[in-house]
Amino acid sequence: MYSDGVSTSERLIESTRELLWERGYVGTSPKAILERAGAGQGSMYHHFKGKPDLALAAIRRTAEELRATAEGVLGGPGTPYERIEAYLLREREVLRGCPVGRLTMDPDVIASDELRAPVDETITRLRDRIAEIVEEGKEQGQFAPHLDGGEIAASVLATVQGGYVLARASGSPAAFDAGVRGLLSLLAPR
Repeated sequence: MYSDGVSTSERLIESTRELLWERGYVGTSPKAILERAGAGQGSMYHHFKGKPDLALAAIRRTAEELRATAEGVLGGPGTPYERIEAYLLREREVLRGCPVGRLTMDPDVIASDELRAPVDETITRLRDRIAEIVEEGKEQGQFAPHLDGGEIAASVLATVQGGYVLARASGSPAAFDAGVRGLLSLLAPR
């Protein structure tokens, strides 16, 4: 699964990221991590203090990657509407759900201030960045002046996260796509 040049700690982090996305924190056992990483017993404790420490490294990496991907689209070319549209329409593994958003459904992650922090930080940064873009669009006359950037940003994130839930429940990305199209039609410049 991993090339020979990938360090054991990297394999452990990447395996944990995948397992957290697939199974959540509780469903991600040290044994499953070691098997997925192709690492020997004791490797986790050589590189990390234990499962919580490894999970934190994996969650941070996933959160950083998600923020970078979002910024690549939100900071790209186009009008404010076009950048929000690009964010909403970007390629996603809809039926797998959001690798960060899914962690909010995991009671052990939410109960831990340390594990929850990168999740909260990511959602807050995305909301703030989208709100900036909405305000920019208002200044340019692209969005109605009465719109609240923070509220629109929350709606964008709620559409994405809720779209994942609808798609997973129905077993089809069509539900996600419908939510995105609906929001875009409401935001479309008149």
